[in-house]
Amino acid sequence: MTTLVIGANGQIGQHFCALACDAGEPIRAMIRSPEQQPWFEERGIETVIADLEGDFAHALDGCDQLLFTAGSGPHTGPDKTLLIDLYGATRAVDAARERGFSRFLMVSAMRAEDPQAAPEKLRPYMAAKFAADAYLRCSGVPHVILKPGRLTDEPATERVAASVEETGGENAVSRANVAHALLHLVKARGLTDREFVLLDGERGIADVLT
Repeated sequence: MTTLVIGANGQIGQHFCALACDAGEPIRAMIRSPEQQPWFEERGIETVIADLEGDFAHALDGCDQLLFTAGSGPHTGPDKTLLIDLYGATRAVDAARERGFSRFLMVSAMRAEDPQAAPEKLRPYMAAKFAADAYLRCSGVPHVILKPGRLTDEPATERVAASVEETGGENAVSRANVAHALLHLVKARGLTDREFVLLDGERGIADVLT
C-alpha cells in the first residue's frame, strides 16, 4: 500500500522520500509544479501534481495512508500559515477520513501545545499547528503526531530522545533524523493514536517511537 507524502518537496519531505525510496517503501510525492519533478524522477519516486490550496483529491487515489509534512515556510506571512499549516492540514485530514485511510501521520512541532511559549515570530505557526493537531485528534482518523524540536541541518545519527529532560535541556533535532523517524513510523502500521516529541539524543529510533 502507498503513502501519499504532502510536502514532499520540503527539506524534511525530500529527506524522507529519498530514504523511503532506498528502503523500497511505496510512496507518492505530492508536488506543486512540473518544475519540481526532476529531483523525484531521477530517484524513481512517483509524483503527483496537486496544490494544497486547491483541489488535491486526485492525489489520494490508490493510497491508504497520508504523511503531512507541508509547511508555509519561514519567508511567508500569517496568511500562508493559515492556508497551509492550518486549513491545508485540516482539508487533508478530511480527505483521508472520506477515503477511509488507515492512518494520518502529522509532522507538528514540539511547542505546538503551548504557542505562547514560542518565540513571538513563531507563535502564528505554532497556533496553526496546535489547531491542526486538535482537529486531527477529533477526526476519528487513526493517527500519529510527531513533534520535532528546533530543526537543524546536521547529518543523521539515528539516535534520538523523547524529551528535553532526557537531553539535559537541548531541544534540537536534525531534519535528517526526523526523516529517519518518519520512515520508521510509516513502516510501523500498527502504531496509531500516539504522539511523540522528537529530539537528537542517544537512543535508537525504534526504542523512542514505540
